[in-house]
Amino acid sequence: MEGIIFKALSGFYYVDCGGQSVTCRARGKFRHERVSPLVGDRVAITVQPDGTGTVDAILPRKNQFWRPAVANIDYLVVVASGATPVTDPFLIDRVVAVAERQGCESVICFNKWDMEQPWDLYEVYRRAGFPTLRVSAETGEGLEELSALIAGRVCAFTGNSGVGKSSILNALAPDIELPVGQVSEKLGRGRHTTRHVELFPLGNGTMAADTPGFASFEEEGAGCPPEQLQYAFREFKPYLGKCRFLDCAHGTEKGCAVLEALAQREIAQSRHDSYVRLYAQAKEIPEWQRVKGK
Repeated sequence: MEGIIFKALSGFYYVDCGGQSVTCRARGKFRHERVSPLVGDRVAITVQPDGTGTVDAILPRKNQFWRPAVANIDYLVVVASGATPVTDPFLIDRVVAVAERQGCESVICFNKWDMEQPWDLYEVYRRAGFPTLRVSAETGEGLEELSALIAGRVCAFTGNSGVGKSSILNALAPDIELPVGQVSEKLGRGRHTTRHVELFPLGNGTMAADTPGFASFEEEGAGCPPEQLQYAFREFKPYLGKCRFLDCAHGTEKGCAVLEALAQREIAQSRHDSYVRLYAQAKEIPEWQRVKGK
């Protein structure tokens, strides 16, 4: 049988085979090959007489992430907020850079719009070409638009703790009843309520994963060679190859087309700041230590 892993917990893999859920263990060959099945993987399984199963093979992946541990994601929904806890744009950009490298579309979703409206930041991502939404899990604003955008897709929701990922999913599909944490007034951030990755059905063929907060989303620099990072910022692309120097790092070089676009406000300052920060981090990671395929 073939199915999709919708939950992985304590060495067990829960596989949805067309509406039938089978609890599986992975064959020992995966351990020997140092391969781990991930939530979102399409797998071939064998069902035992007692109803349990074994994962025999992992079908080819379109993409994979290790933090959070998910695969075959169509849309990465990055939940941010201008209200407490306020989202640092660098965190958004770091996650989006990883998604771009994986060929995964990012949806920037500003929650708590009923409390605070970060219009400037909203415009940064809208102008960069990302689907950008204004939503409120409390009032329902924007949820219908979000539901239509991700319909029929496999999605992962990520964002800093307390920003409302679980609340949005609960509003989209009340039956899943995910636990929701409180935001600390003293610290200005939320507590982790999501301890593992799991795909939930949202209707209309949509599957969505609520993931732990993205403070640990991938490693610094996203495991990306510094010279490749420029391709993870989509608004840079019209200017790449037009710089004076072929190996331009788009930092302080003279004759840099990206810096000229920045000066003309075709590229947002916050996005370029994030690029420079990620570039510096990527240069500090030895080549042997970078995760292949990022």
